[in-house]
Amino acid sequence: MAITSSAKKALRAGEKKRVYNLRTKAAIDVPLKKFRKLVSEKKAKEAKALIPSLYKALDKAAKRKFIKANTAARFKSRIMAAAKKLG
Repeated sequence: MAITSSAKKALRAGEKKRVYNLRTKAAIDVPLKKFRKLVSEKKAKEAKALIPSLYKALDKAAKRKFIKANTAARFKSRIMAAAKKLG
C-alpha cells in the first residue's frame, strides 16, 4: 500500500489511466472481433458497414498515442485487404 502522499496520488492517477486504457482497448477490440467474425461468415455487406467505426477508433487511439500510428495503419490495411477478399 502507498505510504507517501505522492505515491497515493500516483495510484489515483494510474487507476484513472487504467479505466481510459480499458475503454480505448474495448473501442478497438469489440468492433474488430465482430468484423473478423463477419468476414469468416462471408457477410460482406455487414462487414463493410463496420469499417468506418473501426477506422474512427483506430485513428482516435493513434492520435492519443494509445497505439502507434504505424500500428493503426497496419490494422487498417489488413481490414481493407479482408474486405476486398469478400468482394
